[in-house]
Amino acid sequence: MNAIVALCHFCELHGPRTLFCTEVLHSPLPQGAGNGDSPGQGEQAEEEEGGIQMSSRIRSHSPAEGASAESSSPGPKKSDMCEGCRSLAAGHPGYISHDKETSIKYVSHQHPNHPQLFSIVRQACVRSLSCEVCPGREGPIFFGDEQHGFVFSHTFFIKDSLARGFQRWYSIIAIMMDRIYLINSWPFLLEKIRGIIDELQGKALKVFEAEQYGCPQRAQRMNTAFTPFLHQRNGNAARSLTSLTSDENLWACLHTSFAWLLKACGSRLTEKLLEGAPTEDTLVQMEKLADLEEESEGWDNSEGEEEERTLSVPEVTDGREIAKCPTTPSLLCGSWLPRKLSVFKSLRHMRQVLGAPSFRMLAWHVLMGNQVIWKGQDMDLVQSAFDVLRTMLPVGCVRIIPYSSQYEEAYRCNFLGLSPHVQIPSYIQTSEFAVIVDVHTATCSSVYPVACDDDQSLSKYEFVVTSGGPLATDRVGPTILNKIEAALTNQNLSVDVVDQCLVCLKEEWMNKVKVLFKFTKVDSRPKEDTQKLLSILGAAEEDNVKLLKFWMTGLSKTYKSHLMSTVRSPTSSESRN
Repeated sequence: MNAIVALCHFCELHGPRTLFCTEVLHSPLPQGAGNGDSPGQGEQAEEEEGGIQMSSRIRSHSPAEGASAESSSPGPKKSDMCEGCRSLAAGHPGYISHDKETSIKYVSHQHPNHPQLFSIVRQACVRSLSCEVCPGREGPIFFGDEQHGFVFSHTFFIKDSLARGFQRWYSIIAIMMDRIYLINSWPFLLEKIRGIIDELQGKALKVFEAEQYGCPQRAQRMNTAFTPFLHQRNGNAARSLTSLTSDENLWACLHTSFAWLLKACGSRLTEKLLEGAPTEDTLVQMEKLADLEEESEGWDNSEGEEEERTLSVPEVTDGREIAKCPTTPSLLCGSWLPRKLSVFKSLRHMRQVLGAPSFRMLAWHVLMGNQVIWKGQDMDLVQSAFDVLRTMLPVGCVRIIPYSSQYEEAYRCNFLGLSPHVQIPSYIQTSEFAVIVDVHTATCSSVYPVACDDDQSLSKYEFVVTSGGPLATDRVGPTILNKIEAALTNQNLSVDVVDQCLVCLKEEWMNKVKVLFKFTKVDSRPKEDTQKLLSILGAAEEDNVKLLKFWMTGLSKTYKSHLMSTVRSPTSSESRN
């Protein structure tokens, strides 16, 4: 996280002062932070915590170097600092932590070395301990602007037996330029900074109680109540925070806490790149998931009312098989059961098994929205066929009954799996709006077009594809079908590449469906204009028009309601007029 965390103190002699700050460096260390190490001294202390390696580096300066460093430092001069305003001793280079994962350095010192950062931290320190204070003078507050950065400030008191009111005023501030990120990090910063404050206050309280027990200050001050205030204030020198907490390693501990705070706060929120709006398949899947959650809540509410659930009514699903529990009413009867074996691996595999003519007939009926009926004994085979064929359609156009013991009408499903003994009505067998795939046990010499020696599960089956209205061989067919077949026959394309091509083709034609839906259903344009639009979209052929009308049923409710609400709004009607 590109931010600075600082500990500030309100000195009774010098006003608000910055005691200790930790900043993030993505580039080589600035002058004075870690350069000039003598070979013999090296790293004095080193430890690792949470992937961060901490080290304290000590440098030796000549008097001239020390004088030049002091004159060039943006911080206050030594004459303007008392013991309470100083954290690190003169010549101490500060603390450095190296994050091995990101090659980021966390550097701690009393003041930032960069003059502009020093000015920003200084202003935030003054505001946090003067005007930007929450009621009670203790607690968190947010302030800032675009020019000087935004600040999360938490003020608190530390017990001191020698201070006025027996306490001194401090604050911990986090400064960054990203207002939204800082606001979103408020709960995290509040919890962690509150923990640091509690630890400091706990240490100081123990020291305060020990000092009060040994030499009570209240009675002593009562005896000197009429001493002039200025003389009394100058007589009690300010005390450092290490003295108040009796912790010589206080600054090293604060450096570790601040460095971890910056690392953890930066990694808890990540940005995600969204490439465009969600697709129609994504919206439909979200809507189906919401419907399933509502349905499961309804099952929970009606639990106990029905003691048995029979398998007489098959479930319409989006392609996954539902197993029911008829004798166990206490269990949720919608548990998903994975199939044992995926027989058909891809569309290319199915085309090789069925043969090009049969596959084209089957794919044409799938794309047109006609009912596809598979009859076979092997439920896994039927399920795998549906899983492969459904990839050619938008999610909203898929209605599957995986396996049933009776025929279901086309309005209930466009993919229907049946056992071999189920009788299909004669009007369906002669209908041009249905295609039937009969799966029989093959003889020793397989008669289906291409034998797959590597797949023993298919060598025992024979597939017969029939329809009441056979597809004419000279029929052009929908454009998307021709492109799908071209991709499947191109052996230079892998199965994964073909899948991505299919996704792109579906998205292309769903965009055409959206345009047609708005043009005809929302704007209510005449047929002549609709025909011109279809010509522009390259979908004027009969099969393409039927495909667009069927795919229109797969549009999400979110998209449709959005268009309708836009039309009904006054602003849209004025713009149209």
